[in-house]
Amino acid sequence: MSRIGKNPVLIPQDVNASLQDNVLTVKGKKGEQQVQLLNYISCTLEDNKFLITPNNKSKRARQAWGTMRALVQNAVIGVNEGHIRRLEVNGVGYRVQIQGSTLKLQLGYSHDIDFPIPSDLKAEVEGDRGNIIAISGASKQRVGQVASNIRALRSPEPYKGKGVKYLEETILRKEGKKK
Repeated sequence: MSRIGKNPVLIPQDVNASLQDNVLTVKGKKGEQQVQLLNYISCTLEDNKFLITPNNKSKRARQAWGTMRALVQNAVIGVNEGHIRRLEVNGVGYRVQIQGSTLKLQLGYSHDIDFPIPSDLKAEVEGDRGNIIAISGASKQRVGQVASNIRALRSPEPYKGKGVKYLEETILRKEGKKK
């Protein structure tokens, strides 16, 4: 029995949800999300709650039960509140600017990197030094993927900690050469 899957997904007042042909559509103030339900998972809408249950006792249905519940929960949270991921840029001369719909990154290379911001996401530069990038949007998967792509441009190195890292990430530091 899935500990996550058996919990219902609560739908807030200002979110509209509909279920047609194994496609769950959720609309809210931040946008619209669709979740394709698997054939061996069923979803019912009762009293502003989604109840997700497996259709049979097969191993695959039990494996996907909690995953489908988490995807539905992420869609509901995304259209209501939105998801946000913050990245921190560390290093001497490393800078971030937003020019229109492009993120201009100076990451110690001989050239600047222009990273196009997708139209469904929003990026902001935060922090007192302007070294924190906040990526926000309705889809948790899209926010995480774009943040991962930005981090991959200059991932943090273990000796000085220079590079782009997630704000909550801890870089394990190495000691370096000794004489």
